[in-house]
Amino acid sequence: MAAKAKTVDKFEQYHAKFTSGPSPLKLDDASYERLTAAPRDYSVAVLLTALEARFGCKLCRDFQPEWDVVGRSWIRGNKRGDTRLLLGTLDFADGKGTFQKLMLQTAPILMFFPPTVGLEAKSDAQPIRYDFTMGPQSAEQVHDWIIRHLPPGPKPPIYRPVNYIRLITITTAILGIVSFVSVASPYIIPIIQNRNLWAAISLITILLFTSGHMFNHIRKVPYVSGNGKGGISYFAGGFSNQFGLETQIVAAMYGTLSFATIALALKVPRMIDPKKQQIAVFVWGAVVFGMYSFLLSVFRVKNGGYPFHLPPF
Repeated sequence: MAAKAKTVDKFEQYHAKFTSGPSPLKLDDASYERLTAAPRDYSVAVLLTALEARFGCKLCRDFQPEWDVVGRSWIRGNKRGDTRLLLGTLDFADGKGTFQKLMLQTAPILMFFPPTVGLEAKSDAQPIRYDFTMGPQSAEQVHDWIIRHLPPGPKPPIYRPVNYIRLITITTAILGIVSFVSVASPYIIPIIQNRNLWAAISLITILLFTSGHMFNHIRKVPYVSGNGKGGISYFAGGFSNQFGLETQIVAAMYGTLSFATIALALKVPRMIDPKKQQIAVFVWGAVVFGMYSFLLSVFRVKNGGYPFHLPPF
């Protein structure tokens, strides 16, 4: 009964400090030893850290604000101490003896001490360590980890303070964008509504992806390759292989064919001079013929069994 009363008094004492002072509790060697000493009818989560710049622990400084959020949230939602949990922070500057006793070489270390007496006591009273190998953790992740080691029942949620600087920044940015759009809309809207612009963007996008651009990014293909005779191969045989330069050549062929077709369909019929119109027809027709001939020759490289070809290639 005396031991039980002692643990109750200890919890009430530290819980009073937890609710009235800085959250989590700021510990030193003596308070850490007393807080985590058995018997305990309560749980303790202690962060062992090294915040001073001379220690060079960037992860410690990055995680500390998240740990403070956990502590303040726990006090806000559990002022009466129903969860029987205390949160504390032991900095290396205040707890060198504890770090040496535990033979800790790295920081931060988050340890959860389960109760040693009472209904929720654990058979294994050894502290449970949180895994920081994935880098900085959020308050929500640590909160969930702590809850998993507590008995069932309501737990306080995470309360994040309002970031007024971020709110002001976002509001200012939105107002700036709205002002810019209002002033620049007479100049921007005609550009956005330009059919030729969207036709060009669509055509370039179609040529880019039909030529195999995404295939190159997914497969990480080489730009060119040797042909085994001291020369360079610009086209890879087979449909499952492709070079980077090959994609660019194919895109250029598709672009030339598209431009020639557009010129024949839209530009040439508008020409007033019959002789110039006739010359343009022959020129653009020759371009289409030559490019299509070259395209068939490339197709024969990719598929060696293809029987057809078109002069001059």
